[in-house]
Amino acid sequence: MLYHIFYHLSNVFTPFNLFGYITFRAGGAILTSLLICFIFGPYIIKKLKNFKIKQIVRDCGPTQHLNKSGTPTMGGLLIIISVVLATLLWARLDNRFIIWLLSGTLWFGFLGFCDDWLKLKKCSSDGLSAKSKLFGQTIFAATFAAYLSFFPSNPDYATLVNVPFFKSLFLNFSFFYIVFVIITVVGSSNAVNLTDGLDGLAIGNIIIVASTLALFSYFAGHIQIANYLKIIHVSGAGEIAVFLCAILGSGLGFLWYNSHPAEVFMGDTGSLFLGGILGMVAVFIKQEFILALLGGVFVIEALSVLVQVFYYKRTKKRVFKMAPIHHHFEMLGHSETKVTIRFWIGGVILAILSFASLKLR
Repeated sequence: MLYHIFYHLSNVFTPFNLFGYITFRAGGAILTSLLICFIFGPYIIKKLKNFKIKQIVRDCGPTQHLNKSGTPTMGGLLIIISVVLATLLWARLDNRFIIWLLSGTLWFGFLGFCDDWLKLKKCSSDGLSAKSKLFGQTIFAATFAAYLSFFPSNPDYATLVNVPFFKSLFLNFSFFYIVFVIITVVGSSNAVNLTDGLDGLAIGNIIIVASTLALFSYFAGHIQIANYLKIIHVSGAGEIAVFLCAILGSGLGFLWYNSHPAEVFMGDTGSLFLGGILGMVAVFIKQEFILALLGGVFVIEALSVLVQVFYYKRTKKRVFKMAPIHHHFEMLGHSETKVTIRFWIGGVILAILSFASLKLR
């Protein structure tokens, strides 16, 4: 909004040229979303308590988690509000990537809200059925994939996916690219959802991944940088960095309240939309495989659940003491804070490797 108001007045007042710079508006998005969280966070947490929107903890998990029962949940609403408002203020609203990302935020956020609401209504840790949740995610992802089949980010690489650490190695998914996009978006959404089990764990890694993808988006949208780094140029993708910086700011603000011991949980309201957005961004900027490396913490968490379920159904035995894997480490005796920080460190290492892939080719 600010871009559309002030940039066109730069011929009257030259300093308004600043609004034409993505870096300036990205910085503004970080500060705005952070301030919104700081200002409205206590109020929203208070209202969640008043409406008795509280976490229901499973009694089959680590015993130390039982004292989390009653902590306000649906804190993802705070993240959504701050991200949407900061984006509306600082991003170019005529950019198709921004329109899709805002739509994805609202869709996945609503789906997560329904899941959290049903949990409260049932007084159970079971909300939407797995099939209903998956159906809702797939509907949006399929619509998104269909759009990209007609209006790809870069027509020259419409169905091609670059293999990290290789300059000119691409896999052509052809007609299966639509399926690949759906799997990427839905898989990313659920992976973040599964990771959200310890104070600060999911949002900390979201901050790391969003920051890294913001730089990748800026690089992809800048034709000179894209050509220098030999990555796929995506016209207009730089604007995605503004949106991701809004997530970065809101993530830092939410972590203020979600750090151990958490005052509020994001719930599925936050985790489903954050994961879905990461998947959408990776597809937009043609860095689908990089997301698997960069978001390796989320991938490992999801794989641990799949392995546990698959193995148990066939042998009635467990590979891990409990899945997702962060609970396995807790059951081994590691403190919640230690597990969280070590997973953050792992996320930082994966981010460094992702950046290394730009030059190690």
